[in-house]
Amino acid sequence: MPERGIHEAGPCQKVDDGMARVFHLLGKRWTGLVVAVLLQRPVHFTELRRAIPGISERMLSDRLTELGAAGLVVREVDEGPPLRVSYRLTEAGAALEPALKELGAWAERYLPEEGPCPEVLRK
Repeated sequence: MPERGIHEAGPCQKVDDGMARVFHLLGKRWTGLVVAVLLQRPVHFTELRRAIPGISERMLSDRLTELGAAGLVVREVDEGPPLRVSYRLTEAGAALEPALKELGAWAERYLPEEGPCPEVLRK
């Protein structure tokens, strides 16, 4: 039996392909926060930007485009007047809610508020 803290030599297991795909998309800065806001209700672009302090318009637009391409977000145009664009989660996007709630509960338990979190999240 190996000593505590010492690992047996051997090949590492390859990371699960599904997990790699999830973190490729949701692991990008701001993406999880965009989804978290949209879990509450559909919102207009300006509301979404205000709900996420520190995100630029360009970054928000990029993240919404990526989430749309992944089939998680739908862009809806209200012809108005005035013309307004809102975003909502698809069924697939809304299905992330249990996982994101679990991550939030985990963070409350294991990530101290004064820990290594980015400053923007403490505002």
